[in-house]
Amino acid sequence: MQSTDRPETRLATRLAFLVAGFALACWAPLVPFAKARLGVDDGVLGMLLLCLGSGSVAAMIATGMLSARYGSKPIIIAGGFGLALILPTLAVASAPLTLGIALAAFGACLGSLDVAMNIHAVEVEKGAAKPLMSGFHALFSIGGFIGSLVVTLLLSVKAGPLAATLLCSALMVVATLVAWPRLLRTVPSADAPLFVMPRGFVMLLAALAAITFLVEGAILDWSALLLTTEGRLDASHGGLGYMLFAIAMTAGRLGGDAVTARFGDRAILLWGGIVAVAGFAVLLLSPFAILAMAGFLFIGFGASNIVPVLFRKGGAQKDMPAGLAVAAITMTGYAGVLAGPAGVGFAADRLSLPGAFWLLALLLCVAPLCAGIVTRNQEQGEADADRSYSSVDV
Repeated sequence: MQSTDRPETRLATRLAFLVAGFALACWAPLVPFAKARLGVDDGVLGMLLLCLGSGSVAAMIATGMLSARYGSKPIIIAGGFGLALILPTLAVASAPLTLGIALAAFGACLGSLDVAMNIHAVEVEKGAAKPLMSGFHALFSIGGFIGSLVVTLLLSVKAGPLAATLLCSALMVVATLVAWPRLLRTVPSADAPLFVMPRGFVMLLAALAAITFLVEGAILDWSALLLTTEGRLDASHGGLGYMLFAIAMTAGRLGGDAVTARFGDRAILLWGGIVAVAGFAVLLLSPFAILAMAGFLFIGFGASNIVPVLFRKGGAQKDMPAGLAVAAITMTGYAGVLAGPAGVGFAADRLSLPGAFWLLALLLCVAPLCAGIVTRNQEQGEADADRSYSSVDV
């Protein structure tokens, strides 16, 4: 039995995260083309986009069950190839029903890959002498940047949506083929439970993940409006806030493993949460646009490594099988992304948009307040983390 943490297993995990972020970003620039091709209004388009989220959530539930029985490797492979196969369909679907089905299938592949790659990352990190989770999650952000850049460049030189997606699909196929033989092989366990109701400690981790993802989704959809409606920036520069947030989050995760190894998970949750909340205060109280931009940097840096810590603790806990715990954390986090924009809109309608952002800051206070609970008995939990619900043969 070799260690699960080897150069090849780390490479395979990074490629899985890269493919997931790349695939999601490849779809975003295609949305205007899909709307024009179908000739639908914003309401119908919104319903179609909901298909992607619905497919993801449904697949996340199933993936937790399948991973508990068969491991993460076959799901990562199927998810990677599935995304590559379906992406070109999104560029040519000519009827709302066809696009809705394709988006649901695309979301299912993305959701299953999301869960499986985090389960795989937990297993790889268990065999390491240092934290790895933040670096893995940074590859998702890097994949998103590369995907949006490649598709945008191809579309700008008049390559066309189909040609652009075919090239992107080819890149995903290559990455998945490279990862395939390097992924951990899990021995099937016939007596592994297919479903365990999330409870106790896992429920706390899932709630914290939902809050963190909710904040990220809200900043994605509402930050530009917050900056432009108050006259801090004109509409053409409204996207700068989210851009700085995304850059800070990626940079924070690239260095997050080293910081976690030096200071520990508790410090990441405590001080990361405090920095992120302080970022909201700077953003909302600053009278100058340049200081408001600094607020986005603080939020991104502070929140960058909270979710990796939550996945790490989910893989080490003993309340339920690690794979099912990771699936529950992923699913509730994704639910936060879906609910965040709508929740901010609801709150803004009653309080104003800055008031809604103050509520986000208040919610994020839960992370530092729970830092002690999440990392309680950390040394004992990490010592027991080797007790797993399926054996790994590498």
